[in-house]
Amino acid sequence: MIDFLNRLDNAKIYYTIDHTSDDSILVVVAVPGQRWEVQFMADGDVGVEKFLSNGEIHSEIELEKLFSEFSN
Repeated sequence: MIDFLNRLDNAKIYYTIDHTSDDSILVVVAVPGQRWEVQFMADGDVGVEKFLSNGEIHSEIELEKLFSEFSN
């Protein structure tokens, strides 16, 4: 994981780190049009999930959908 973080730093790629469960650390990488979630598990496994944008830009009306669909 340290090597991976160093590579991101050297490439000047933005990322955040989150501790999402007792047995993993999540590195969220943001690049134009994409978000990558790289999960490092305690057992040494690594999982990568990529979220790709189609480039469509929405108006702020979409924010209301965010709250109406995902608020508790």
